[in-house]
Amino acid sequence: MPAKFRYLETGSHDPYYNLAFEEYVLTEMPDADHLILWQNDNTVVVGLNQNTLAEIDLSYVREHSVNVVRRSTGGGAVYHDLGNLNYSFICALDDTRDAMKEALTRPVVEALRSLGIDASVSGRNDILANGRKVSGTAERVWKNRILHHGTLLFDSDPERISGALRTDPEKFRSKGISSIRSRIGTIRPLLSRDMSIAEFRRYLLTYITGGDTLPESLPESALERIRALRDGKYATWEWNFGKSPQYTFSNSVRFPGGRVEVRVDTEHGRIRDLAIFGDFMSLMPMTELLEAMKGVPFERAAVLAVMELYPTDLYFHSVTVQEVLSVIFPV
Repeated sequence: MPAKFRYLETGSHDPYYNLAFEEYVLTEMPDADHLILWQNDNTVVVGLNQNTLAEIDLSYVREHSVNVVRRSTGGGAVYHDLGNLNYSFICALDDTRDAMKEALTRPVVEALRSLGIDASVSGRNDILANGRKVSGTAERVWKNRILHHGTLLFDSDPERISGALRTDPEKFRSKGISSIRSRIGTIRPLLSRDMSIAEFRRYLLTYITGGDTLPESLPESALERIRALRDGKYATWEWNFGKSPQYTFSNSVRFPGGRVEVRVDTEHGRIRDLAIFGDFMSLMPMTELLEAMKGVPFERAAVLAVMELYPTDLYFHSVTVQEVLSVIFPV
């Protein structure tokens, strides 16, 4: 873990702006390691490769004016409100991804333990407190840098969480848990001394940085580019919902590394369009791979030959190529 982080704040509760801010720091500020603490108001954040309409309760989202935004990292959909605190570490990738993930998760877990909470890492991307999930984490690799971010459910509304998200029954069945509400917990009731989320934020910042740290300011030119990225990407229907292809074949399978859903449109035995959704822990977009699949014969060997040309370990991470192929070609 880097010895020193430069601390930034977004100054906003707008989810579209906050994710644009995070991406700008990752891709345009490579000369330092950064920590960002930020909050979104009333938002469902879906994973990079998820089918948005399959992950949200659209009627609930519309009725309660819930924002919907797609992040640039893999994993599953989560609900944010002002009772939730998000953290982002953005730094040089100077070790293996798994080692970096462990190093960047550790200070958060240790901060919770220092507050008297029985915190631990569980599964592929969860932090548990007294056995309940209070944080989900995800990563993205950009060149030689890594973004590792996560949620901290401090005092969020469980009714909103369960209402806005359309849960995958198979996901909870595989964990032996009956519902999303029974699995998720919050941090505040577990504290030996009550504090507000503002106090919790200050405590976490001090614990991670080792002292009182003031946020650095970005120049207006950077903020203008962040606003442009917000409006041109993160606030658009194309990014957040997108167009699923008309398809002649679809299939979905849950693996230990996450759910994979495939939709394929074929014409004259060749792939005309291909979409791959899921909550697997993708580390980068698979845009180039999906584009390369167009026109390829709809045959296992032909599809595998194309996949072998691309960094599938970054696209699917803990889901193997053979598992993905088994969804596309189930027999």
